Amino acid sequence: MVEYLIFLAISTAIFALFGLGLNLQWGFTGLINFGHIAFMTLGAYTTVLLSLKGVPLLISTVAGAIVAAFLGLIIGFATLRLREDYLAIVTIGVGELIRLVVNNQDLPVGDTWTSGAFGVQSYPIPLSTEPNLFFRFVMIALLTLLATVTFFTLWRWIRTAQISRVADSAKKLASKQELLSRLVVGILFALLVAAIYISGVISLYNYTPKAGLMLLLLLVLALVFWRLEILVRSPWGRVLKAIREDEEIPKALGKNVFWYKLQSLMLGGAIAGIAGAFFAWQISAIYPDNFQPQLTFDTWIMVILGGSGNNVGTILGAVIYFAYDAITREVLPKIVPLDEARLGAFRIMVIGLILMVLMIWRPQGILGKKEELTLGK
Repeated sequence: MVEYLIFLAISTAIFALFGLGLNLQWGFTGLINFGHIAFMTLGAYTTVLLSLKGVPLLISTVAGAIVAAFLGLIIGFATLRLREDYLAIVTIGVGELIRLVVNNQDLPVGDTWTSGAFGVQSYPIPLSTEPNLFFRFVMIALLTLLATVTFFTLWRWIRTAQISRVADSAKKLASKQELLSRLVVGILFALLVAAIYISGVISLYNYTPKAGLMLLLLLVLALVFWRLEILVRSPWGRVLKAIREDEEIPKALGKNVFWYKLQSLMLGGAIAGIAGAFFAWQISAIYPDNFQPQLTFDTWIMVILGGSGNNVGTILGAVIYFAYDAITREVLPKIVPLDEARLGAFRIMVIGLILMVLMIWRPQGILGKKEELTLGK
């Protein structure tokens, strides 16, 4: 169970990080990106190919993020001056184009050139060797610090909604609903953090490489989330929101809308590139078929489910998606008498039904704000 929880924590955190990049592009800027997987593909392949050449993992990961951001620059120059639907068409095409190129070209794997269809294996993975006892205690201390900061942040997040409810009596019903939703989500996150913390401490003391990878990933996710929260609340973030609502207004105020869109696309792509590096490290061997367009649409489900334009909502959407995936894999075979192929289709139908109900009942998502909704544009 501990190993399974570690696996779920890594999978959820990777796609939460991946979703934060998409949420920056779409939720905050209004850019419709259906090829987000392209950034993850470039980040993953750049990281592992450079590491096989002997480049340190940190530099390889940064290089992967830069290459992914450069792809955002190319896509942006090609499409951002056109209508939004052109961006959607181009991005989904670029995602498949990169996957097919990787599949059909020879890649510099170490000292030899190997067909991309054969994949890349046996590349370095961070923290894969067992550290000494002192370093294990340092890692446990870092995990404890991260859990403590998370609990404090959740408490402050709920407390902010409570103070807002008392201060704004004119919107008492809306404030009460927001407080209730934050309370429920806060309790859910607190239980999840406690489970991950206990599993992490056990796995770090009796060291397993996946536990080390989980700790590193959670630290990166926390750092990216923290910086994004600061960015979207800054004047830069407010310009992005203005572009999302009506780009003619920031244009009239003298803002270079094209440049802001380009920055958002590149930064979101860089975050996805970092997620690609962790995705490659998690599965230990990458193949072009690991980067199907379905991953982009799964991430769209997470962002919509949690609420676009809300970073906490994106993480919540990833948690709900993977919790649903894990629970239905275990429970549905005992309830629904179907074979494995039909059961997989049935699970997709159920999550589609859940999304339809959510779009009718709460189109802005669980934590999204209706006044910031971009789906109705």
